[in-house]
Amino acid sequence: MRAERRPTHPARAKVAPATADGLRSGGRRDPEAPPRRRRARRRSRRALAACLVLLSMPLFSCAGKRPANLGVHAGGLAPCPSTPNCVSSDATDEGHAIDALALAAEPGVAWTAARDAVAALPRTTVVTQSEGYLHAECASALFGFVDDLELQLRPDDGIIAVRSASRLGRSDLGVNRKRVEGLRETLRAEGIVR
Repeated sequence: MRAERRPTHPARAKVAPATADGLRSGGRRDPEAPPRRRRARRRSRRALAACLVLLSMPLFSCAGKRPANLGVHAGGLAPCPSTPNCVSSDATDEGHAIDALALAAEPGVAWTAARDAVAALPRTTVVTQSEGYLHAECASALFGFVDDLELQLRPDDGIIAVRSASRLGRSDLGVNRKRVEGLRETLRAEGIVR
């Protein structure tokens, strides 16, 4: 335990009274301040730090650059990269393959319903929409990771081809596959796909 120093000068012997926030003049802490006030100050600082982190998250979002290979190429959607963070109905390997949306309704009706279902997905922005093709960006809730969702209507085959791929990272923890299967279930409930 440290021994208390005694002031050598009489003017220094005066101790300034503590303020309401438990600090003495000069910003020094008053050891006799009620613990409740110290805990409240600590909670306030923590809350302020948490708010600053949350407010700064959009500045550091993980959107990544939009891939240049999106769209329809040679009648199909772009192939998936070698990483396991993509699913596509055009893929042939087990890790990336997913069933296309098999139409149970007339192609024009099914396409309109599919576009509406994609637009209704949370944190999703439709970027490109043309006759028979749709590209949407889907952002994750926490860090804003962006995935690219693509649909291509193939009326002659009676399907809507689908591709969903993460822009960043190696694994998507199954998010892209869940997104496509959720879209399938939504459209199946409406009688649009089988």
